[in-house]
Amino acid sequence: MGLEAMSMLEVDRKGRIMLPKKIRDSVAMGQKVLMTNAGDPLKLIPLPSEPLRVLHGAFNTKKSFKKLRRQAEPAAQQERERSQIMNASDRE
Repeated sequence: MGLEAMSMLEVDRKGRIMLPKKIRDSVAMGQKVLMTNAGDPLKLIPLPSEPLRVLHGAFNTKKSFKKLRRQAEPAAQQERERSQIMNASDRE
């Protein structure tokens, strides 16, 4: 039996949600998730329990973190703007 693509979750008084165990197990996530707010909808991205181990050897670059970040920020902003435009057109 496959997992449902959508689940209704409750938010407690402290603003917390509990992800169902089936979903947590299916994505092999650690203790953290990355939440992105691109307007609507919110996205949860599971993070591995040892992200540096997962990424070991993935980046063979001599560029500094600051330089990589400067290059990535405009692309992230463009993606956010594209997502907002798409979501706005979906509401029309």
